[in-house]
Amino acid sequence: MNKLISCEFNIDTACVELRFTDGSMISIDCTAVEEEVAHTIRQRSELDWLVYNDPIGYADLILNGDPEQYLKAVTG
Repeated sequence: MNKLISCEFNIDTACVELRFTDGSMISIDCTAVEEEVAHTIRQRSELDWLVYNDPIGYADLILNGDPEQYLKAVTG
């Protein structure tokens, strides 16, 4: 993969899509992520906030971070 050229939430597919200069794409299924890691309404709300307000932060969390630990920390 080359440089990231766009990262946005696609409401039609419920996926955060990352596009790269070499034409490759990563699509993160947000519904599947929520079902796996979000166990409370507050955790789901936090993920929803990230999807709509910081999709690149969401993608970084899912691809490189520990979403369960993050959700425990922010939702107490």
